[in-house]
This record gives sequence, structure tokens and C-alpha cells, in this order.
Amino acid sequence: MNEDDEKILKVTKEVLIKFIEMGTVSPMNFDEKFRSIYWTIKDTVVSARLADLQVSSTSEGKTPEK
Repeated sequence: MNEDDEKILKVTKEVLIKFIEMGTVSPMNFDEKFRSIYWTIKDTVVSARLADLQVSSTSEGKTPEK
């Protein structure tokens, strides 16, 4: 498991704890909610990383102006 996956799991856990405290997550729907929250957070992280990679790759491809 890489560092990002560990962070995603920790954030997912914190979000689920808040939802459990509010009563919106129960043992009956825990699996469904966990998967939904986990993949939403993971998709967000991956999208942000992809955007960062695209920006850095386009800036590296530019030639310096004279």
C-alpha cells in the first residue's frame, strides 16, 4: 500500500466516523457508504494529481524566451 492509499483510508475513516456520529451511517449500510466515500476521495486525489502532472509536463515542454 502506498502513502496516498494510507492517507485516503485515514480520511475515509474520519468522514465515516462523522457520519456515524450524525446517524447517517449504520451497520446496515456501512459497506455501501464506505465504498462510496473511499472512491469519491480516491477519484478526487487522482484527478488532482493528474491535473498537476499535466501542468508540469506542459511547462517542461516550453522553450525559454529570449
